[in-house]
Amino acid sequence: MTKSGKIGLVVSFVLFTVLVSSVTAFGADWPNWRGPDYNGISKETNWSPKALADGAKIKWKASVGIGFSAISIAKGKAYTMGNIDDTDYIFCFDAESGKELWSYKYSEPVEPFGGNYKGGPNASVTVDDGKVYTISKTGKIFCLDANSKDVVWEKQIKAKKPRWGYSGSALIAGDTVIFNAGTLGMAFKKATGKVVWKSGDEATGYSTPVPYTASGKKCVAFFTSKFLVGVETATGKEQWKFEWKTKYGVNAADPVIDGDKVFITSGYNKGSALVNISGGNAEPVWVNHNMHSQMSGPVLLDGYVYGIDDKQLACVEMKSGDLKWTSKVSAKGSLMAADGKLIILSEKGKLIIAEASPEGFKEISSANILKGKCWTMPVLANGKIYARDEDGGMVCVDMSGAK
Repeated sequence: MTKSGKIGLVVSFVLFTVLVSSVTAFGADWPNWRGPDYNGISKETNWSPKALADGAKIKWKASVGIGFSAISIAKGKAYTMGNIDDTDYIFCFDAESGKELWSYKYSEPVEPFGGNYKGGPNASVTVDDGKVYTISKTGKIFCLDANSKDVVWEKQIKAKKPRWGYSGSALIAGDTVIFNAGTLGMAFKKATGKVVWKSGDEATGYSTPVPYTASGKKCVAFFTSKFLVGVETATGKEQWKFEWKTKYGVNAADPVIDGDKVFITSGYNKGSALVNISGGNAEPVWVNHNMHSQMSGPVLLDGYVYGIDDKQLACVEMKSGDLKWTSKVSAKGSLMAADGKLIILSEKGKLIIAEASPEGFKEISSANILKGKCWTMPVLANGKIYARDEDGGMVCVDMSGAK
């Protein structure tokens, strides 16, 4: 090889390395509720499950107001929502330093309910192609420019509001954005806000639409107040329906889809089920009381579902519904998964890393990171875990270190 050829090869290798590094830097982003694969599971491996062994290394903290909006991470920015003095705020922080880059506010009642729910935004921010999509409890929808916070478009849902307010986050499907609002959802052009399709005006459930493909058609599944439904993303046409009635209409935990099988669960002693949706029909494979997830969606790893069973953590075999184990570590907490590990945030603010094993609960490391009530899912992105409590305490935890 000539000298110039070697130089060219070196330059090409350097450029390739830079490109790979750039992709890696943002490859573990978490731009929407339940992550890029909509299943609560991250593909990230650049973190240490043992990082909490000597206490949490808090990189930064913020105060974001009352609410349950999770943190979304995209291209070096962290987004969430909260309510301060009957005003909703959409926050954008530098994900590394915690510096507030901007906030956008609008009038919105905090709407507490009883003594166990302080109110505030339920849904999380969705980031796509330089835009930020949000929905408030009363159905105010915003599309903002992710850099300037300028309003690209806004809408107000006219359908009947669910008892605890709209909770499903925006789902991007091609050139549309879909919301769990109205009888069977509604979709808008993501660039302009023009209505693509909408259903009736009944109050819906609290889950976020989850994408899947059946018979070559792109569809989404989500909970209404009385049914698990599947609709076509392009038209909103109903594909199938499975009755699932939970007390107060609280169908909130997102369905977990694996091929033509859908795992569902809800609280108030309703339980869980595995539903077969092949052939355009929805038929139960099994129904039992081995998991009752009132709010937090479970995760599926190697054939086993890990989730919140009322006030404890549970592992259930998906195909049979058999209960493998339970643990009291979580209470009404939440969880996600990464690299074969469970990342659990207990109701009292303890962050726990554990093995995802059907053999039993096996903690790897843990640390207390928040003081308020924690019902919101923690998020792992680019070597850091982001979490918040209902009072608006938000933390970024460094998870680097030896594996």
